[in-house]
Amino acid sequence: MSLVNLTINSKPVSVPKGTTILEAAKQVNVKIPNLCHLNMNEINMVNQCASCRVCMVSAGRGLVPACGTLVKEGMNVQTNTKEALRARKNVVQLLLSDHPQDCLSCDKNGNCELQTIAADLGIREIKFKGEKSCAPKDTSSKSIVKDHDKCILCRRCETMCNEVQTVGVLSGINRGFNTEVGTFFNASLCDTECTYCGQCVAVCPTGALTEVNNIPVVWNALDQNEKTVVVQVAPAVRVAIGEEFGLEPGAISTGKMVAALRALGFKYVFDTNFAADLTILEEASEFLHRLKDGENLPILTSCCPAWINFVEGNYPQLLNLPSSCKSPQEMFGAVAKNYFGPKVINVESKDMYVVSVMPCVAKKYECARTELGQEDVLDVDISITTRELAKMIKEAGIDLLNLEDESFDSPLGESTGAADIFGATGGVLEAALRTAYEWVTDKELSDVNFTQVRGLEGIKEASIDIDGTIVNVCIASSLGNARKVMDEVANGNSKYHIIEIMACPGGCVAGGGQPYHHGDYDIVKKRAAGLYNIDGSKELRKSHKNPAIVALYNEFLGEPYSEAAHKYLHTHYFDKSVVYEDACGECTCSKEADATI
Repeated sequence: MSLVNLTINSKPVSVPKGTTILEAAKQVNVKIPNLCHLNMNEINMVNQCASCRVCMVSAGRGLVPACGTLVKEGMNVQTNTKEALRARKNVVQLLLSDHPQDCLSCDKNGNCELQTIAADLGIREIKFKGEKSCAPKDTSSKSIVKDHDKCILCRRCETMCNEVQTVGVLSGINRGFNTEVGTFFNASLCDTECTYCGQCVAVCPTGALTEVNNIPVVWNALDQNEKTVVVQVAPAVRVAIGEEFGLEPGAISTGKMVAALRALGFKYVFDTNFAADLTILEEASEFLHRLKDGENLPILTSCCPAWINFVEGNYPQLLNLPSSCKSPQEMFGAVAKNYFGPKVINVESKDMYVVSVMPCVAKKYECARTELGQEDVLDVDISITTRELAKMIKEAGIDLLNLEDESFDSPLGESTGAADIFGATGGVLEAALRTAYEWVTDKELSDVNFTQVRGLEGIKEASIDIDGTIVNVCIASSLGNARKVMDEVANGNSKYHIIEIMACPGGCVAGGGQPYHHGDYDIVKKRAAGLYNIDGSKELRKSHKNPAIVALYNEFLGEPYSEAAHKYLHTHYFDKSVVYEDACGECTCSKEADATI
């Protein structure tokens, strides 16, 4: 490997040829502020457009952007000269001069990278005055709010949407002062192919992209007495919410989280993991039926709503392949409203109000899909993110860290370790294999750890021997990797029997509604490790061994994949490969599909 020798602030450093000054500086613990740059090697994302010019440093004859300048032999870099500091301040001042001054009420307050850099640079007043950008907010979707006035043109969202997720909704348009990151023909997000995965929100350094705020809706529900308000919590939330209160990533906060939810006023606090176990029984049954018949293979997992949006819009000819199982969020809502309410606590479905806490912003959209319910009663009424739950806890003045641990309510709070690992890429498939193996072989599976399907790699594959039957499996995380796998399926070149796909790189632990990781995927790895630690500590680690699930089938559903199970736990999909005739939004899709968009 060819090394380049240079000095940064008089510190000698040797780095491989092709390294930028910014990356080289990290080797000698020299911090260079930056806004547009984002390097996430774990998911093959590098946003290196050098557009913000905050990282200017002195090198040779003048100032250069550290993120976009490669090191040279003998280079002498100074990061804190008067010229460099003045340039940075001027750039940030210019950004602030065209930025709304509403920091206290901004959703990104406390997590805004522009705000942090301005404070670090000691900027207390804005010396540049002039015209400001003014564009209406895009609040058309159930999941994401786009506020161009807060955009600093860093292009992170564009890189994530186009290169990592390959959705292609966002792009730089116009020129000069009118430049913005927008959509094709400036269409509203709800009129684009946006899947609502929320990864644009996850990488946005300011408040230009945020989730739809559902906190007021939840507070209002809790303040009313007309309905029984229950809450469910996804597996990935319990290993991330602690970060909002100063805990290390991956810290397991289940008991304290339950106590906080109960203190907020929820009548019952349940676990989405219960429905994850239920999902495995239905999905494993569906797979075995397809495998036996040799039809509609490979089966594609259906837990991720952003992935479902993606396949509906990009591969409508393959809509026979996704599992018809609802996601755990929706299965839980269906069971809560059609079993727990009427049969356990004597409350009618229409008088149950189900709130979900999810690591995902696409779940907000999913719970509004009109086909996910019974007789005009939606399975889930409203969804909030991990970040929103943390805000509610803080707003209520609850000291999360000093709460005594509490347990989920029964029976919809009982789960196995197989359900916990749903939050990491590969977890759904591993959980399904644990159950499918025992159902096929009628033998006890002593080692339940299918480690070959674990890890944050974008595409993983394995061949599993189930008593002489070889099952080829594939795991893809990120929609870009999903596209690679699905193109093989569409071309008839796929060898797989089961494919698990999660829209977010790394799975739900890196969901668009999780605490911001700011590009540090070590945080994501720690969250995933936390879930596997929970799984390993549980006595029951196979979904079909959950006694509460067994009781649900005995008392209500009959058996997996039964007529009752299909009524409440399964769904259907739509061809959303639609085109819009013009900017007015007149749609050429079918009425049925249009009703779900």
